[in-house]
Amino acid sequence: MIHAISLPPGEFGGNAVTELFTNRLDPAGHPYYASLAGWRLSTHFFIRRSGVLLQFVSCLERAWHAGVSCWRGEQRCNDYSLGIELEGDDYSDYAVAQYVTLQRLLAALRLRYPLEAIVGHADIAPGRKTDPGPHFDWTAIAVRA
Repeated sequence: MIHAISLPPGEFGGNAVTELFTNRLDPAGHPYYASLAGWRLSTHFFIRRSGVLLQFVSCLERAWHAGVSCWRGEQRCNDYSLGIELEGDDYSDYAVAQYVTLQRLLAALRLRYPLEAIVGHADIAPGRKTDPGPHFDWTAIAVRA
């Protein structure tokens, strides 16, 4: 499942996203962060705009990235999906380096796991989520179900 994240919203770089996914984000660090206080979020992978890939949760473990979700009639997508966060938002193009890293990551995952579909957060939580957003180029990863 492809996601987009930036913290604060619309700002790229810095350590806020990694602090969020390691449950160390200081709610006093920015006015927006107070709205995230007490949230326990995680993801399997995070791809920075530079193309740097970080892994937070083993693919063998559940991450908390999807929230209330449903795909093909199955609820609780966190139970059976891998979360891949891209540093981005609904208003900006993604970096070429991110697509290169994402292609490599997906190729590696396909060797190990039966990937039935590659979907966006918006696909499993329509009306609630919009990411990875209109600027995500699905053709750049060549697979979507």
